[in-house]
Amino acid sequence: MLLKWIFLWCCLCCINALPSVIRLGRLFDADEIEQELSYQIAVDWVNEDRTILPKSVLKAYKETHEPDNCFEATKKVCKLLRYGLAGIFGPQSPMAAAHIQSISDALEMPHIESRWDYKLQRDDLSINLHPRASTLNQAYIDVVRKWEWKDFIIVYEENEGIIRLQDFLKETATRNWNIQVYRFQPDQSYRTLFRQIQSTFSKQPDKDICIILDVPRKHLKSVLKQAQQVEMMTVRNKYIITSLDLHTIDLEDFQYSRANITGFRLVKTESSLYKELLNETNYRLMNLRENTVDSISTASALIYDSVVLFSKALQDLDYGKHVETFPAISCDDITKGTDGTSIINYMKSNKIIGVTGLVHFDVQGFRSSFDLDILQLSKEGLKKIGVVLPGSYLNITDIVEPEVTTEYTLEHRKYIITTILNKPFAMLKNSPKQLSGNERYEGFTIDLIEELSKELHFSYEIREVADKKYGVEIDKQKGIWNGMVGEVLSGVADMAIADLSISSKREKVLDFTLPFMNTGISILFKKPTEKVKSLFSFLSPFSAEVWLFVMAAFLGVSFILFLVGRLSPYEWDNINPCRQDDKVEENYFTILNSMWFTIASLMQQGCEISPRSSATRTAAGIWYFFTLIMISSYTANLAAFLTIEKVVYPIESAKDLSQQTKIKYGCLASGSTKIFFETSSINVYKKMWAFMDKHPEVLMESNEKAKEEVYKGNYAYLMESASIQFLTERECNLTQIGGLLDHKGYGIATKKGNGSLSSWLSSGILKLQEGGILHTLKERWWKQKRGGGKCVEAPSGTVRELGLGHVGGVFVVLLVGILLAAAVGALEFLWKYRKYISSEEDVSKLMAKDLKFALTCSSSVKEVHKFKKKKLESSQSTMADVNDIKFSYSDFSNKG
Repeated sequence: MLLKWIFLWCCLCCINALPSVIRLGRLFDADEIEQELSYQIAVDWVNEDRTILPKSVLKAYKETHEPDNCFEATKKVCKLLRYGLAGIFGPQSPMAAAHIQSISDALEMPHIESRWDYKLQRDDLSINLHPRASTLNQAYIDVVRKWEWKDFIIVYEENEGIIRLQDFLKETATRNWNIQVYRFQPDQSYRTLFRQIQSTFSKQPDKDICIILDVPRKHLKSVLKQAQQVEMMTVRNKYIITSLDLHTIDLEDFQYSRANITGFRLVKTESSLYKELLNETNYRLMNLRENTVDSISTASALIYDSVVLFSKALQDLDYGKHVETFPAISCDDITKGTDGTSIINYMKSNKIIGVTGLVHFDVQGFRSSFDLDILQLSKEGLKKIGVVLPGSYLNITDIVEPEVTTEYTLEHRKYIITTILNKPFAMLKNSPKQLSGNERYEGFTIDLIEELSKELHFSYEIREVADKKYGVEIDKQKGIWNGMVGEVLSGVADMAIADLSISSKREKVLDFTLPFMNTGISILFKKPTEKVKSLFSFLSPFSAEVWLFVMAAFLGVSFILFLVGRLSPYEWDNINPCRQDDKVEENYFTILNSMWFTIASLMQQGCEISPRSSATRTAAGIWYFFTLIMISSYTANLAAFLTIEKVVYPIESAKDLSQQTKIKYGCLASGSTKIFFETSSINVYKKMWAFMDKHPEVLMESNEKAKEEVYKGNYAYLMESASIQFLTERECNLTQIGGLLDHKGYGIATKKGNGSLSSWLSSGILKLQEGGILHTLKERWWKQKRGGGKCVEAPSGTVRELGLGHVGGVFVVLLVGILLAAAVGALEFLWKYRKYISSEEDVSKLMAKDLKFALTCSSSVKEVHKFKKKKLESSQSTMADVNDIKFSYSDFSNKG
């Protein structure tokens, strides 16, 4: 009987309840090479371990999709399902994961995730190895309570960030916390928000700035770097980083910043399993010719653990029931998978010790039992200071205190500095003696490094770059650069100081200090010798509006002179003095004579006609005053127009250059200006680069050769505006055209990873800037030394035409004077004839008829008014009494 049971047990053991090949599918986002390798390594190691699934072999299938492209992710999953999968892993992007989850629910396919998820309930066919969001929040809250923060700031970037940290806002109801919330705007740099925070605390210099920072791993270093650039990495700054990948970031640039930076780590880096996984990942990366990594990311570690846990669940399924195959599934034909719910239940009830520590799930299917390492940045790097079990346990054994008194110093260190000769940054001294060492050089950057050495107490040796180039990448596969950049990369020099532009490509391989000078690309061009000539340049002193008003004043004054001269009795003269019985009077102020009088005085010439009455003399005097001011203004402005002539440039901007072919243009053959045009996405600059690439002869070896080419004519050279300003101060035939095409800065370059050197050089530059030394150095080498200030032009380089606003007052005086002349004329008429007329009605009739005679312009001659005398009632005097007044107005030529 015992032998029978032994035989049956052996038969059961020989039966293979699972398929011999079990297929797994994984959906990856683009550029997740490390996670792909962790996935494949986990599958390979499970196959090698015969204690797990001894009768079956795992086979890994994978597809890559663009993040958050749900349609593409759905197509890739449907493709994987046709292989007959036992389960599907991933993806990391939230939107795509939600679509995959819905497909898994419909097809009863196990879905294994390893990403952060804010859901409060877990689906039946889904399991997530990432710690629960609320449990992670509790860990952050525990540390904030330990640090005794009361006033702090939450800064996040993605929309999920505020959800991730919402428990902090809930805690404010029970705790005396003052929380401010900020978000990085996608169209602004991180520095903008840090400056805003800094200004908020500027009135409280003794208060610490406590920040909870939630940004993705890919942006974390850039955020910290820009915080350092605006002095938000000082002893008063304290950070808690919510990312679980702080241990994967190169933090050497911030080790000496004295800022308190605290983070968390889920991966157990001390375990032998982690070290084996790290070594195997780097080995496979080297075979793929990819860069190796210093540590495994949390996502990669969770992927590894998820494959191992899934394999354990399959093994438990093998003991529990017989599964012949995992069928191929089509998304078009809804066919249920095999035992998806059972596999998920086995995973929830299982426990493993993985790369991320204990993997265990609660009743709801959340991973809640886990511990986090608490990390703090010191000058030696990240240091583990304690462990937190969210909500139940917190143990901090060693707190890193910032070194306030001990500062990193450059004292007693000697550095090799590479530079390039380019005026006025670095030049050879003109000396009759033979110089050696650093004494051979002078210039702006030479003085700058000397001032920095005095400020930071270090010594240096200057060497010229061997190939006379600034530095461009000549071998992208091997990462080889030439010029000063290449010498710093290879270790030939410790730093490069010159007019070296800070660019994104260079910053990937080098560290740069803060800019010591800001500049941009502009156009160097030769000044044209031909100036503007106009046939009617004599009209330039006055605007067209003033000329129109002068013509109107001329006509108006002529008419007023004519009218007032006709009305005034003192402008009429007897043309036949010998005939007393029939007097005939004549007036010289006809229309033509009045116009001749005004034009003659306007031209400052004499005239045979002279006014005799007070009214006409008043009008003439005002006109004389008007012509005096106008002629003086015209003469003075005309002289200026004739001596200062405008210069016409054939081009005014880079757009004008791109739209013509007569004038060639180019830039330096090796430098950031060439890279700018080569990589620009702006149509004008792309068109200009196409021209320069088609005509390589326009690319110059040096700025000196480019200057000679510009002097030959019909060539424009694109270079930094700082160098153009230096040339135009000394070369009077050269000029700068247009504004700046871009904005960049010159910085000191140091080797990547030597962040302490670049940080302290930056602090020295800030001190020189605050002390005004940088401004003094620029004035010295641009305005004074080596012939500076030679081509300074007079401040009044242009002349403007005089408008009505300049001479309008003269026209007002003329108008008032003309009205005064008309009033005087009327008074003269009344004074002359009032003593002969018996009533006011007769005077008004006489004036009306005289005015009618004047306006008809029929003649300049009239008969004298005839009056009859009468005896007055007074016996002591007699006066003429007018009994009958006869008027006879006729042309002198018509008299009998």
